[in-house]
Amino acid sequence: MKAVVVYYSQSCGNTRKIAEMIGLTNGADLAEIQTVSDYGDDYNAVMAKARDEINSGYIPELKPLSVNLDDYDTVIIGTPTWWYTMAPAVRAFLRNTDLTGKRVYAFQTHGGQPGSALKDIRLLSKGENIGDFAVEFDSEGGSRMLTSLDDLRAWIGDIR
Repeated sequence: MKAVVVYYSQSCGNTRKIAEMIGLTNGADLAEIQTVSDYGDDYNAVMAKARDEINSGYIPELKPLSVNLDDYDTVIIGTPTWWYTMAPAVRAFLRNTDLTGKRVYAFQTHGGQPGSALKDIRLLSKGENIGDFAVEFDSEGGSRMLTSLDDLRAWIGDIR
């Protein structure tokens, strides 16, 4: 299996932490989805902009990935949950990327409201959807994982 974790992470970096854990455990490469326009560091401003983008169906412009997806047969997609769905950057990635013929896994990070992010990824991914996982973090500070580490490790171990 040649795998890559393609993820978008903002603010406290929870999605990045999970992507790195998958990469270290499974030997998967990492590729961060980055928008051309930066969201900034003000959490409330980022969330207000995300809400507006999601409600309007806005698709942000992305920087090129650091990897060639043709080199991989497994793609693991990671997103924070913004307003009950995937981040607009992940939606843009999926709309612009053909994953046909690839095994697709997905994970989301959230602070108590998982919403439909994983279902939305399955609908847009165009690949063979194998499995997904939600990782919950505390909603107050955002950096303390509430999901069982054993459950997360088991899911990561199932990625083939």
